[in-house]
Amino acid sequence: MKSVSYASLDENLLSRHYLLMPATPTEDGPCFVGVDVGTGSTRAAIINAHGDILGLHVQPIQTWHPRHDIYQQSSADIWSSVCVAVRSALTASNLPATRVRGIGFDATCSLVVLDAGHAPVSVDKDSAFAENDQDVILWADHRAAEQADRINATQHTVLSYVGGAVSLEMEVPKILWLKENAPREHWDRVAHLFDLPDFLTFRATGSLARSACSLTCKCSFVPPGVEGSKGWDDSFFDTIGLSEFVQERYRRIGGVPGENGEVLFAGDVVGNGLAKNAAEEMGLVEGTPVGSAVIDAYAGAIATLGAGGREEAQEGSVVQRGANRLAIICGTSSCHIAMSPRPIFVPGVWGPYLSVLVPSMWCAEGGQSSTGQLIDHTLTTHPSISEARSQAASQNLDIYTFLNIRLAHLRTVRHLPHLELLTTHLHIYPDFHGNRSPLADPTLRGTVSGLSLDTSVDDLALRYYATLQAIACQTRHILESLNKQGYTLDTLCLSGGLCRNPLFLSLHADVTRCRVVLPRSIEGAVVVGAAFLGAKAATAAEGKREELWDVMVRMGQAGEVVEPTRVSEVVELNERRYRVFRKMLEDQRKYRAIMEGRA
Repeated sequence: MKSVSYASLDENLLSRHYLLMPATPTEDGPCFVGVDVGTGSTRAAIINAHGDILGLHVQPIQTWHPRHDIYQQSSADIWSSVCVAVRSALTASNLPATRVRGIGFDATCSLVVLDAGHAPVSVDKDSAFAENDQDVILWADHRAAEQADRINATQHTVLSYVGGAVSLEMEVPKILWLKENAPREHWDRVAHLFDLPDFLTFRATGSLARSACSLTCKCSFVPPGVEGSKGWDDSFFDTIGLSEFVQERYRRIGGVPGENGEVLFAGDVVGNGLAKNAAEEMGLVEGTPVGSAVIDAYAGAIATLGAGGREEAQEGSVVQRGANRLAIICGTSSCHIAMSPRPIFVPGVWGPYLSVLVPSMWCAEGGQSSTGQLIDHTLTTHPSISEARSQAASQNLDIYTFLNIRLAHLRTVRHLPHLELLTTHLHIYPDFHGNRSPLADPTLRGTVSGLSLDTSVDDLALRYYATLQAIACQTRHILESLNKQGYTLDTLCLSGGLCRNPLFLSLHADVTRCRVVLPRSIEGAVVVGAAFLGAKAATAAEGKREELWDVMVRMGQAGEVVEPTRVSEVVELNERRYRVFRKMLEDQRKYRAIMEGRA
């Protein structure tokens, strides 16, 4: 079995950017810790009351990846990485632990499996479920395709709140897979099933309380008050084959709110704060308030949607205008989050989810299963990647800056007025790892049109550029799907390491025709958003009433703004490319129909 460090583009760049450029503490006010558990690493940051990063550390996480659709991790390894990251960030900040008044967590939507004694339970079929250290099914794992298909075939009303179809990346299909593939005695050992963000708050506090974000977005929980829901729908779990959950009152996945379980809004205080052992492991003070966690994409939205919105917020208009801003968190995959004061149903887009970010607001969540990962794949599979890396290193450049410069050079030597003309006949459809939104079809695959026998560095640069264009086109596809159903999105709030690439940013602005707003901490936005949860918990622990949106506006910091091009020729070129993008999707479906005898 192969063990890999599954680091995405933004995780590789993060430590190089922020560990060299921490803010300097200049006051004695409160500070907050944010912990972001990503796909390949844990990031911990110390921020002050203004949202400035005072110290940051990145710690890798181990991943087992024996096959293309299997990704497994260890909850013990993840927690160890959390503790190292927090201690190191605190050291980098030169602050005493007593200055830390709150801590918040976010994480990927991965499934953690524990027994009644809170020991890990294996999810590794290849070892006959003997490798208990491997107790986490990563979000990117696609083993539960059959289970997701069967769940979706029920057409149960619960599915209407996930865009009409549950994703195989969500927790319920994975739980069903575990039940159907593990020996009965192994399944009977399973006492706790956590979405990873909730595992972190459990490990920090000892509280089994779950977050509204994790349960609603990934566990088929419909919040009480939505069409008479009481939370869990018994008929849904009976129908899909998890009737034991109904019989035991959902004990393994958090219990029934108000009966044998507790569900908290983002940033609500969890338990009695940091437990003694957790505080000692992280170098913090016992009892430090812990904010209820969110999924990593939502932490990015927390840091970005309120940034720069102070004047509008004072007028009480920003929340009401939530449907105009789309948060896009760009990493290994990308997530797209929009808010609305009313539920808007969008086929193929997860949600609408009530109160998973800001209470009483609804969220829609789109996404691209592979973005940073797709860019890396394009580069690493090209015959000239070694030569390109060598040339980049000789010029003291990272590979992405090198390729951007190479593209500008190619435009000049070919006497082209616009960069977009370089790839007039090279097109990529980007669903190499299936489509998350707006088609909710994990079986779709990537397509490339316009390949030649060229294996030069120039060809590598062109394929890299075409990949960036494809990702931007898919963002537009998601955006149009949202707006078609009632959103009025015209501003993209981007964050993540991919946003350090000016070409990535300009393409998103130009292809979507939307203004792009960046946070001041580009790669750090997600971990800063987690720290905002700690700030929210700290104010609540002090008996003060402050809504999460108020924290977002008070502490959020806007950075650069990128406007879409007004050059008519470029606008027209991007319109044509988007038409090709949509045509490539149609063609793939036609080819499948032909080969399956349906056409």
